[in-house]
Amino acid sequence: MNPIKFFVNPATAGQRQYEALRAHYVDHVPGKEVARRYRYTYAAFNSLKQKFKRGQIKFFVTPPKGPKGSRLSPDLRDQIIAYRRKNLSAYQIVEVLETQGHQVSVATVVRLLENEGFSKLPRRTQIKIGLTKDNTITPEYAQPLDTEDIDGQEIDCAVGGIFLFVPLLEHFKIPAIIKKARLPASPKIAAFNYVMSMLALKLVGKERLSQVNDFNFDKGFGLFAGLNVLPKSTAISTYSYRLAQRDITRFMKYYVEAQNKQKIYASGAINLDFHTIQHYGDESVLEEHWSGNRRQAVKGALTFIAQDCDSRCQIYVNADIQRRDADDEVLAFVKFWRSIRGKFRQTLVFDSKLTTYENLRVLNADGVKFITLRRRGKRLVDQANAIPSEEWRRIQLDSPRRKYRNPSVHDSTIELAKYGVIRQIIMKDHGREQPAFFITNDFKASTEDIVERYAKRWNVENSIDEAVQFFHLNALSSPILIKIHFDVVLNMIADTLYYQLAQSLRGFESCEAKKIFRHFIDMPAKITVREDEIIVKYPLRAHSPVLRSARLDERCPPISWLGDRRMKFQWGNGDDKI
Repeated sequence: MNPIKFFVNPATAGQRQYEALRAHYVDHVPGKEVARRYRYTYAAFNSLKQKFKRGQIKFFVTPPKGPKGSRLSPDLRDQIIAYRRKNLSAYQIVEVLETQGHQVSVATVVRLLENEGFSKLPRRTQIKIGLTKDNTITPEYAQPLDTEDIDGQEIDCAVGGIFLFVPLLEHFKIPAIIKKARLPASPKIAAFNYVMSMLALKLVGKERLSQVNDFNFDKGFGLFAGLNVLPKSTAISTYSYRLAQRDITRFMKYYVEAQNKQKIYASGAINLDFHTIQHYGDESVLEEHWSGNRRQAVKGALTFIAQDCDSRCQIYVNADIQRRDADDEVLAFVKFWRSIRGKFRQTLVFDSKLTTYENLRVLNADGVKFITLRRRGKRLVDQANAIPSEEWRRIQLDSPRRKYRNPSVHDSTIELAKYGVIRQIIMKDHGREQPAFFITNDFKASTEDIVERYAKRWNVENSIDEAVQFFHLNALSSPILIKIHFDVVLNMIADTLYYQLAQSLRGFESCEAKKIFRHFIDMPAKITVREDEIIVKYPLRAHSPVLRSARLDERCPPISWLGDRRMKFQWGNGDDKI
């Protein structure tokens, strides 16, 4: 016999209790370390100390002889068997019984389990057992919900307002779109569950995918994604590495097609812009692109964004752009939009650095209308200042919030060396020191219409700013462009969902996502699952009347990923529905 092993690894429960208490009181070992060393939970060890102080602990007591397991009552035997069926080891069963006031040795439990036909449990790590070094509870592994087994469940959700998006997701057929796009899946979790998990983080304004661990124990978020709980950070962060560029483009195309069928993109103009998502890694492999915010070229991912002017919803995004291809991205968008709409009827609005004059000539030959700025230089400014005053005329812009509503304009036709004949509108007295030079191939629209259309181009810059502030567009998910592309597609979907929800909230139709989240989404909820419906109960808040008037659940179709149950929203004590 090894003497050291005998004292370090006690063989009986009594010896283990003795060694643990002696280490704590004589050797002054901290309680948490003693609990870890002798395989107690911290609560069980504290209970053992209290019993020892009251004189209720007797060490090295020899159990009475008799038939195996005969000294156990039938109820205690059934209790031990029930614990083993939950995969508790003999030591864990003894600890649980000790906290309930039952003094049973490990050997007795082992004999009973052997007699009942239970085999010995395989050796498991602490994580598999459910223990960690600091005695924290390990969360469940994510797995798909069995929609037939969730009847009667009551679930808490920390950000219960996320369920307000569920009717919209089903209305826009997101499950069918993901299936049609043939996005990859893992052996245990479907593509739909992964996409919904990542979209959930976008909808609540989480900065990075790793912050999914904030909801490790939130079964409400799991229910939203069709899982018991959301996947852990490693699983959800590596999912997008399974994607190829064709998968993301196909997914985005089917999503935009579904939105187009709902007639969301009704504007006659499309705003275009670039945005550079900077990468701060010391060994970044990304190319340098111009960043308007920093006024310099920085390493990052160049992102192209197309936005419907009136609805302000994004209709196309691409982050997988090399610097050599940036000028041609407008042509790639035209090809994409034609695959959605057929004939190109909208007018493209963009600034002077988005593409080249050669590509403007291609757009014109293709029958695509555009409005952009001419790159201004000292020679152009001098020419504008030399125009006689009688050739200028005042116009009135239909924009009540605009400070300078009556600028002076000069409308003429010019010829550009790399383009040809084009229409030019020079505008001054508009609040800027230098005049603005608009060029367009639309010779039929009025001067006022051209200027007002370009003025609305700022909507796309406001949309980018909102994506940076709330959806954390600049929180670069990876130096891999494909992964960034998928992230900005999720941004596009989340932005559209917030827009659609805002249209149902009277008085908040024009509010940004940040305000909608603060007033309507960021609130807890209690969820009750029934056979044919899911009841989401919210606390009363100042903006409850707005949601109550929206009646979102009345237009809610059956939720396909939750067993075709319908959503029902309740407020306060449950008597009033939204």
